[in-house]
Amino acid sequence: MKKDVIIACDFSSAEECYKFLDKFKEVEPKPFLKIGMELFYAAGPEIVRELKKRGFKIFLDLKLHDIPNTVKKAMKVLSNLDVDMVNVHAAGTIEMMMAAKEGLTRPDGSAPLLIAVTQLTSTSEEAMKSQLLIDNPIDETIAHYATNAMKAGLDGVVCSPLEVAKVKQACGPQFLTVTPGIRFKDSAVDDQKRITDPAMARVLGSDFIVVGRPITAASDPLEAYNKCVSDFLAPEEFNYNPSNFI
Repeated sequence: MKKDVIIACDFSSAEECYKFLDKFKEVEPKPFLKIGMELFYAAGPEIVRELKKRGFKIFLDLKLHDIPNTVKKAMKVLSNLDVDMVNVHAAGTIEMMMAAKEGLTRPDGSAPLLIAVTQLTSTSEEAMKSQLLIDNPIDETIAHYATNAMKAGLDGVVCSPLEVAKVKQACGPQFLTVTPGIRFKDSAVDDQKRITDPAMARVLGSDFIVVGRPITAASDPLEAYNKCVSDFLAPEEFNYNPSNFI
């Protein structure tokens, strides 16, 4: 699957989501969408089925984290939704991730992309050390989690763009990095800690960027989406400069 911008559809109802997506009727190909816990819990599996009918690719972001048997059975159910990408928490151990992969794989051998969340982009290194009692540097911890995900047979991980290089170094260039924590330079940071803008995410090697409020809360969401696509997928060189970080 080629690099792409994924819009985080963090809405509280199907109606709110459909109203937002009406702004993208003329966009082809249809944007890649992330359906997270808020919308999935509000609208259920039907929201996924309907959006797939409308031609959207879906990243189902439920971050499963439970005992291996429970995750395996849950993934078996989710595999029937025909999503394009789904995730678990890497902290659930290699055994749990292997069970997720087994449950997700259909009888014909096909399966959506399966990725693992390493550390949320709202987590700072200070909080990781003081609250989670993880003393290793955050980029080393994330690279280790990514290695575990690769050993479990997963396709990639969720991390911030700031850790992409470490992940690629540990797991190889084909191991996917799906990176939230994307903000324009004039956007509010909100609850995010480890962030970059779309152009910097591109130069850092992200395979997918996940963008929520900078698009969904924009005065012109279509314009904001097009700017993300242009900045992230633009073919021209982007000169690395630490001052380009937000």
